[in-house]
Amino acid sequence: MPTLLIRNARVAREDGTVFGGDVYCENGLIARIEGQLDIEADESIDASGLLLLPGVIDPQVHFREPGKEYKEDLGSGSRAAAKGGVTSFLEMPNTDPPTTNQAALDDKLARAAQKCVVNYGFFIGATADNLAEINGSSPACGIKIFMGSSTGSLLVDREEDLERIFANGTRLIAVHAEDEARIRERQRKFAGRTDPPVHSEIRDNECALRATERALALSRKYRRRLHILHMSTREEVELLRRNKPAWVTAEVVPNHLLLNVDDYQTLGTLAQMNPPIRTSADNEALWQGLHDGVVDLIATDHAPHTLQEKQAGYPKSPSGMPGVETSLPLMLTEMVNDRCTLAEVQRWMCRGPAEAYRIVNKGRLVSGYDADLTLVDIESYRPVRNEDMETRVHWSPYAGKPLTGWPQYTIVGGQVVYERGRIREHVRGKALRYAA
Repeated sequence: MPTLLIRNARVAREDGTVFGGDVYCENGLIARIEGQLDIEADESIDASGLLLLPGVIDPQVHFREPGKEYKEDLGSGSRAAAKGGVTSFLEMPNTDPPTTNQAALDDKLARAAQKCVVNYGFFIGATADNLAEINGSSPACGIKIFMGSSTGSLLVDREEDLERIFANGTRLIAVHAEDEARIRERQRKFAGRTDPPVHSEIRDNECALRATERALALSRKYRRRLHILHMSTREEVELLRRNKPAWVTAEVVPNHLLLNVDDYQTLGTLAQMNPPIRTSADNEALWQGLHDGVVDLIATDHAPHTLQEKQAGYPKSPSGMPGVETSLPLMLTEMVNDRCTLAEVQRWMCRGPAEAYRIVNKGRLVSGYDADLTLVDIESYRPVRNEDMETRVHWSPYAGKPLTGWPQYTIVGGQVVYERGRIREHVRGKALRYAA
């Protein structure tokens, strides 16, 4: 494996301080970090003026393969990730067919090995009757339960089915926490409304809170590791603030931090997602939850749909937005605006996901860790442009927004995979490993 030397970088420490230094990568690992290294390497990067960070781990993406490759596939999604400084991702099971058994998991791993330019891991999806498969299929980062907002066999909303899953096994359970019964009830109540903001009324805060309360109660009852996906409400933050067991983690996505119901006016159905965007008061509560450690990490819930699909008109328009290649610049822009610190960004986007999912040797800029890194420019700004998006759907809800912190280089396993606008297509990531 070729060696790599990064010279003259502004190296980020985990406490948020920065020092000028060199980093030498060998055998896929960070071998040395020093102020100045007198050493030769197969490839050298002059990182003058750039900030060196651990590669981002995005623990929630939908890359649509198999079944909906016209929106995204593992190759295009991984290239978008690399462009965004994301060096590892965890992908969701609601593909076609869904990832609910060992054969489907093996198929995804084989596909990823052929085409992913960054590291990859996959969830196994729970159904009402696949208990043996969700506990036995390997390697999987966790079990995904759709408590609401799913179709076909991946919806698990009956109490007896949820109880059986939580009561048996030790693997982490990640929940999409929306109450399906309340969704259906409110769909009937608001039938006939076709304005996009009604989406946030149908799937209201109570809808999320009820499901999160159910999942927490089961997690406490069985002391089962639980991760709450894309938490979106102030009520959920307060629920966890009152009583968050040590084995429970939670995430938020940038959309729920930075967008709210006012944005329907300009974005329309482009802002439609599940759970939906909410109010500015929810934005503030989620930010505070992150700062306080009530919320542990940031994911994107990258869920691409074509512009044609999104323009179908509500309620025919599908829910979801792309986000894997803008999450780091969005958060670094908030950092420059004093909304968060460099230490927090690293904890929320690098170390936090690795710890929550027990991903081996990832998420830290430390000697001996895997050389998954990104070099970003926080000195200049450029706007988000749909035509520049690597994702197959080529749009972003943040189009036109000026951001800083755009990655200039992304390094996976000590190999440069993204360099100033160009993807090195020959680089391949690896399957993530998980500690017991």
